[in-house]
Amino acid sequence: MKRIGIFHMTALFLALGIAGPAYGRQGKPDKQEDKAKPGKAEREAKPERQHEERSSGQGQEPQVKEKQDQRRDASARQQQQDDSGKRQEQAKAQQDQREQERNSANRRQADIQQEEKRQQQQDRSNKHEQQIAKRQQDQERQQQQHRQDASENDRQESRARQDQQRQQHQDRDDDLSAQQRSPSQEHRQHAAWQSDRARSWKSEHRSWQQRGGYKGYRVPEDRFRSYYGQDHGFRIYSLPVVFIGGHQRFQYGGYWFGLVDPWPEYWSNDWYDSDDVYVDYYDDGYYLFNRRYPGDRISISFYLN
Repeated sequence: MKRIGIFHMTALFLALGIAGPAYGRQGKPDKQEDKAKPGKAEREAKPERQHEERSSGQGQEPQVKEKQDQRRDASARQQQQDDSGKRQEQAKAQQDQREQERNSANRRQADIQQEEKRQQQQDRSNKHEQQIAKRQQDQERQQQQHRQDASENDRQESRARQDQQRQQHQDRDDDLSAQQRSPSQEHRQHAAWQSDRARSWKSEHRSWQQRGGYKGYRVPEDRFRSYYGQDHGFRIYSLPVVFIGGHQRFQYGGYWFGLVDPWPEYWSNDWYDSDDVYVDYYDDGYYLFNRRYPGDRISISFYLN
């Protein structure tokens, strides 16, 4: 019972509670509705403001995007400008480096050319000094040679005078010896000369070239010109003659001569007494020439004693 009473009480309160607000809304309808609900104008204006706000929000969004694009474009242009500036700086730095390298290469080339020029000048100077030194040496050698030649000429002239005097004495002695020669001596001399006569001179005689060249004593040129050659003829009979090893030697001009070849068989038997002969140097050695037989020449050698 008690529970039922409580339930009825609760239902009563609930009914009273519902009826109260309804009465209030009915007793004061305008004021409460004005307070509780917005007016018509407000209700009509509210969708428009919401539309404007949405429209305004939608209108601002492209502007923000445009500004963002503009900022991106400005940033890109700035980046391009920065990159362009960096490339220009790099290009300028490379150009400066190339210019420095060219200048350095030009300086090195200039240094090399200057060094070569200095070396050439030094070489010319050294060559000029060497030429001067060589000329001085040549002059000194020439002067020394002149002094030696003068001294040698003096010695040769003195020796020639002595030889001439000795030859004059020798000629006088030879004349006396020839005059005092006994018939037996003349016979022995004649026999010795005949032993050197050729049977076929053309096949028996040989030139100095065929003998391998003259290797004997050589008479000094000035003395040779004084006593020998075509202009200095003599006859052997007036000269001292000696026989060594079965062969005769005769003395003339301070030297002894020995016949290396036999004398031609067609010469006269006493050619050594009757024919004028002379000694000359022909082509490759010394020869005895007979003026009566100018086409023949007999190889001879000089001996000092």
